[in-house]
Amino acid sequence: MTDRNLQTPHSGYHWDGSSRRFFEGWYYRVTLPEHRQTVAFMYSIEDPIGGSPHSGGAAQILGPDDKYLCRTFPDVNRFWAWPDALGLGHWGITELPPGHPPVYLDPIDFTTKVQQGYQATATWHQGNLHDPGTGQTARWEYHLQPIYGWGNPAQSQQSTAGWFSQFQLFEPGWQILMAHGLATGWIEWNGQRYSFRDAPAYGEKNWGGAFPKKWFWLNCNAFEQEPDLALTAGGGYRDVLWWTESAALIGIHHQGRFYEFVPWNAYVEWEVHPWGYWRMTARNDRYEVELTGTTTRSGTPLRAPTVNGLAFCCRDTMHGQLHLELRDRSMGRSRTILVADSSLCGLEVGGSPWQSVWQAAASYWPSFRYVNYVSN
Repeated sequence: MTDRNLQTPHSGYHWDGSSRRFFEGWYYRVTLPEHRQTVAFMYSIEDPIGGSPHSGGAAQILGPDDKYLCRTFPDVNRFWAWPDALGLGHWGITELPPGHPPVYLDPIDFTTKVQQGYQATATWHQGNLHDPGTGQTARWEYHLQPIYGWGNPAQSQQSTAGWFSQFQLFEPGWQILMAHGLATGWIEWNGQRYSFRDAPAYGEKNWGGAFPKKWFWLNCNAFEQEPDLALTAGGGYRDVLWWTESAALIGIHHQGRFYEFVPWNAYVEWEVHPWGYWRMTARNDRYEVELTGTTTRSGTPLRAPTVNGLAFCCRDTMHGQLHLELRDRSMGRSRTILVADSSLCGLEVGGSPWQSVWQAAASYWPSFRYVNYVSN
């Protein structure tokens, strides 16, 4: 199977050239089980037409031990992205001739000519960042081998939010680009180099006018005793045309199969605390799943695009504890088919308000609205 077969819908850049408020963000993550560490890269571009108060790009890294590095790229004209496939980059300081258009560079050319910036595709990722304020540095080069996109690997890949996400109904759109892959290369963080081969890797993206009003997220593909298992789950309170709704989903890839729990085929419930505790359950006609994520770490504040620009509005850790149970209920009784645990789960809450526990449930009605909102 070629990498092209695993390309998901929405892999390309979404900006239509208009002046409407717009952002697009990409997320790459590598987990290093032998070091008990994870490095996550977050890229964004806002109001790419230029000239607005929020125009510009940024690169954020959540590094080993949940440490944080951020660099901004104010010049939107030094950003590039492919419209029909996953590929993007942004340059800061370079030795390229003035007026050189921003494009994907041969990796050796990038290394020798770009002192600040990054470039990323479905199979390659490299960059070089330095924060003069803190003295922190990061460099990385690694190859990616996609294993799972989003859906059954033997079939066409799916839109994470369903077929109707091809229309700009949701703010924002969300697409899992690579639920699971293998990364080989190196990441250097403040002078310490981590070399790896076939390390678990992940990728996703968002686009639209702003992040949801409130959201949560769980992600892991580094499970104990289960190397061929990937989980992505999350939910949010978001805008849909002229209304707002609570929506959530759970997606599991395991040994060549895809288990999908979404509001149009399942009943999804969640209880998420302001920090420290995430619990989700879901059931459809054949399967049921239960997730519990916890952490005693304080987490790291991260920036995300808002209607008022890039701002600290979410909190993450890559050192969450996760317990997963998947059961088959098709024969009139519940039979456990998978139990898995990890101490390298990504956990996040974002938006506001988070003064109390958020309990809610979502299921499908013909109006495409997700219902049964309980409390926040």
